Amino acid sequence: MKLTIKTIAVILLTTLLFSCNQNQKTTTTTTTSTSDTTVTTSSTTITSRNRLGKATREDKNGWIYLHLAGSPADIGYQHGYLAAKEIDTLIKVMEYYLPSNGSGFKWDFYRAASARFLWKKIDKEYQDEIKGIAAGLQAKGMKYDSLDITALNANIELSQYYVPTLMNKTKPGSGDNRAPGNCSAFIATGSFTKDHKIVMGHNNWSDYIVGERWNEMVDIKPEKGNEILMDCAPGFIHSGDDFVESKSGILITETTITQFKGFDTTKTAEFMRARKAAQYSNSIDDVVKIMTTENNGGYANDWLIGDTKTNEVAKLELGLKDYKVWRSKDTAFIGSNFPSDPKLIKEETTFKVNNPNSSANARKIRLQKLVYADYKGKLDEGNGKTIEGDTYDALDGKKALNRCVIDGHVEEDPLGSKEWNEPAYFPMGAVQGKVTTTDLANKMQMWAHMGHPGGADFLAGPFFKKHPEYFKTQGKYLRDMKAYPWTLFSADSNNYSLPDYKK
Repeated sequence: MKLTIKTIAVILLTTLLFSCNQNQKTTTTTTTSTSDTTVTTSSTTITSRNRLGKATREDKNGWIYLHLAGSPADIGYQHGYLAAKEIDTLIKVMEYYLPSNGSGFKWDFYRAASARFLWKKIDKEYQDEIKGIAAGLQAKGMKYDSLDITALNANIELSQYYVPTLMNKTKPGSGDNRAPGNCSAFIATGSFTKDHKIVMGHNNWSDYIVGERWNEMVDIKPEKGNEILMDCAPGFIHSGDDFVESKSGILITETTITQFKGFDTTKTAEFMRARKAAQYSNSIDDVVKIMTTENNGGYANDWLIGDTKTNEVAKLELGLKDYKVWRSKDTAFIGSNFPSDPKLIKEETTFKVNNPNSSANARKIRLQKLVYADYKGKLDEGNGKTIEGDTYDALDGKKALNRCVIDGHVEEDPLGSKEWNEPAYFPMGAVQGKVTTTDLANKMQMWAHMGHPGGADFLAGPFFKKHPEYFKTQGKYLRDMKAYPWTLFSADSNNYSLPDYKK
């Protein structure tokens, strides 16, 4: 794909002007000393220790467990400072991997896009958190800025929604099948669960080079809005694969819509709307309103939502032009990257609902059997974990490791996954899983599993020996992904507080 010289010039000029503005603000108001980790401002000196407050990091069974609290800037600073090494690595992975993974664009392109149409639509609260992450990284001696963190948070909606839109404008059809096929999930309530309350489960499907690093569990206690507990990738202000519970009793997860097409650069980034919905929603209606307002079509999903106050659940299928909501206090919704609304399917996707060979449809059949039949009336946290680690191929009627199982293993599949433009044996599949229930969420707890929820390890060395064709584009950063035990995580809101500044 080629852009005109005029377009490239505008992109580069925008990046330069934005970066100069960012640097000018930094040099006039803030300087970072890496020798004593002291941040100096024009009016006061605040040590990193004070900005960190009682924020903590714990490495646990493959997860980086962070407790963050305070103003948006402080939450960001704590995140950037405590996870600096992992954020640095993930940005380097993006710089290395994105150009070779279909888009052809280097990191500066994503920074420019962030400056040109994303940044100005981000609420100040989240701009401050993004700037805080950059400040935390700078305090560790790293030279990232708010554009790097914005591009990191928006990497999926930019590379797999915005870029394909540009491709299709240049050559119709060339950007098809670029929307990701991420995740297998369910949410159930009423007669479908053991205690007639909500059970929610999810596993994250990602390219292993990125997904193996999707290993933060973050408890955020903000100055405004609700405390949230979520998984995320290092440097994200949102969950990203989206598994969230909030102090208000709202539960949120999702799976992407396969073969979706569309993106609106004049609207608000999905990553910001997702974080805002997690932090400020007190009802299912709130989630729907926030997600559908200023919707840019990026990361188009089937959102599965629950409210533990009422034990009602809902499904929001959100495209760009179309959306539809289903809700009930006695039902179960499943997600495996298949859309349901005929209008959305026709107008905004190339999805083939009757194709039995697609991963989305094969997993749909298996999830229907498990959730609507085998475990109906029995669903709880235990068999929720079993579902997310299931490796039964409903298409072939046997156990397998391939694109068709809930705990996906595309790296073992000779057909790859054409609906996501992934060739044979592409290193992608389930990288982690989470499960929660009404009772767990009311205590701000959830179960999480790093690595394949079914327990299989992915080993990079043996994989490259079998498939050396992937070494050129992934050899530098693709590494082992071990399966750890299921681990119970709890928010720690009673044991930490907002930072206490000493001026």
